[in-house]
Amino acid sequence: MAVRLLGRVEKQLDDTLQREHGLPLSEYRALCALSRTETGPALRMGELADRIGLKDSTVTRLVGRLEGRGLAKRSSGADDGRTVTTSITSAGRQRYAAVTPMYRAALGGALKDALANVYLRDLTAWVLTGESAVHGVSALQNTDENPASTPDRPVS
Repeated sequence: MAVRLLGRVEKQLDDTLQREHGLPLSEYRALCALSRTETGPALRMGELADRIGLKDSTVTRLVGRLEGRGLAKRSSGADDGRTVTTSITSAGRQRYAAVTPMYRAALGGALKDALANVYLRDLTAWVLTGESAVHGVSALQNTDENPASTPDRPVS
C-alpha cells in the first residue's frame, strides 16, 4: 500500500508542478537539496543523486536542464578537478522559493485525496498523524500489554 500511496502522491505533485510552474518534481527536489545551507555551497553529483533518489546519469541530465535554465551551475570540485559539483544559482533559489508554497499545498491536497481512498486511508492517516484512521490508535504504539500493535499490523 505504501508504494501505491507514494506513486499517487508523486504523480499529483509532478502534474501540479509541471502545470503551474513548468518544473518537474525531480527538478524541484534537486533545487530543494541544493538550497540547503547545511550542505555547503555545492554538492557532488553522486551526493545529489543520493539525496533525491535518482541514478547518477539521470542527475547529470537533470542538472544539465537546470543549468540551461540558469537555475544551477556545475563546477570542478575544489579539492579534485576530476570531481564535478553543482550548486544552486540565485535564480534557482528564487524559483525554489516561489514554487515551494504551491508544492506544500499540492502535497496537502494529494494526501487529503488519499484519505478519501478506502485502500489508502489508514496509511495516509498514519503518515499525517501517526494514528490509525480505521482503529483510532497510534500506529506507533507497541507496548508489552499489546504486542500485536505495530506500525505494520494495527490492532483490530
